[in-house]
Amino acid sequence: MTVTVRRPLAWREPLAVAAGLAHRDGALALLSDGGPHGRRTWIGAEPDRVFVGDADPQAPFDHLHDFGPGTVGLASYDLGARPATGARQAVWPDLMLARYSALLAFDLHDRRLIAIGQGDDEPAAQAAADRAAAWLEADVIQPPPPAETFAAEADGAAYRAAVADVVARIGAGELFQANIARAWSGRLKPGADPFDVFLRLQAGRASAYGAFWRMGDRVLVSNSPELFLDFDGERIVTRPIKGTRPRGADAAADAALSAELAASAKDRAENLMIVDLMRNDLARAARPGTVQVERLFQIESLPTVHHLVSTVTAQAAPGVGPAQVLAAAFPPGSITGAPKHQAMKVIAAHEAPRGAWCGSLFLLAPDGGLTASVLIRTATFTRDEGGWGFRTLAGAGIVADSDPTAELAETDAKIRAIREALTGD
Repeated sequence: MTVTVRRPLAWREPLAVAAGLAHRDGALALLSDGGPHGRRTWIGAEPDRVFVGDADPQAPFDHLHDFGPGTVGLASYDLGARPATGARQAVWPDLMLARYSALLAFDLHDRRLIAIGQGDDEPAAQAAADRAAAWLEADVIQPPPPAETFAAEADGAAYRAAVADVVARIGAGELFQANIARAWSGRLKPGADPFDVFLRLQAGRASAYGAFWRMGDRVLVSNSPELFLDFDGERIVTRPIKGTRPRGADAAADAALSAELAASAKDRAENLMIVDLMRNDLARAARPGTVQVERLFQIESLPTVHHLVSTVTAQAAPGVGPAQVLAAAFPPGSITGAPKHQAMKVIAAHEAPRGAWCGSLFLLAPDGGLTASVLIRTATFTRDEGGWGFRTLAGAGIVADSDPTAELAETDAKIRAIREALTGD
């Protein structure tokens, strides 16, 4: 039986604490923006158990049973897509899991900070809490733009052609919607580190599900605003995003763009398709008759974009745990399409493997609750002898009346925050 110790500490700013740990093994910062959906932040380092490798697509989260509370995981998009696409060249591990016996938990609304230690007995749990309490630092230096190169992997014409092909497939009855992405890649300047990108994202661009995770020669940096799943043992929540407009240059233009999104029949239809898909996914893990749509077509405004967001909830069926909830809905419907299986086949016809992008990063908290984000607005970094290379993507939901030029512009709006953090442009 695991013993858990919770120790209140004097408040420190989470980003400063994260900066003090950024270069340690397993450095973790699940850094929320303090908004209505981003109340809690988690920071840790030096996990005591790690798994990195392949997983069974038919039971993708079974490894989670061996880890338990205090575990962070990253499931690649390609793991979830493989039943539809078959085996493809991997660009990221199927599954990464790390268990943290020591964590710092920040309540951003009440400005409360707690050191959490877990162990097989009271002394071990106290020692883990001591380790977490010793992490407190207070030094953040805003770095210069870290990217040396940043380039699209294909030109805009190729993306417009892909969109046109998907529209034709929809017209032929092959599917209703598919999320088609563009990719950018490059390298950081000598001496620069992925944490520099994370710091720059936090400066005026923070999101509800921001994340930094260093695992050996791999780093994830995410600025995701999208909740994939929240599960407290009874209630399941998902908040799919479909529909985007850029922020306006002034208040009047910004309000007009928000109103345009709210009134867009195309974007509402796109959103509704994914809501129906997510209702079906949640039903696999839910008590019959409990799946419901709590909010539909809600506008949420972020630093660089407006989004159309809906909320779907359900009550979990008896015996359902976090692994079953994740398996029921993965990969997220908002970044695949409908029907999901066919949409993933169409995506594979136009894209290289996605890797971590549009997979999910999840936390099984010390209290057992699950929170999982959709890894949009995300860059992955891999270190080699020459330093750090990176890859990032942005996609758009393609439906019957999609305009290829407009969808291309949507991907540009979505990549803006990541591009600015990398390049300063």
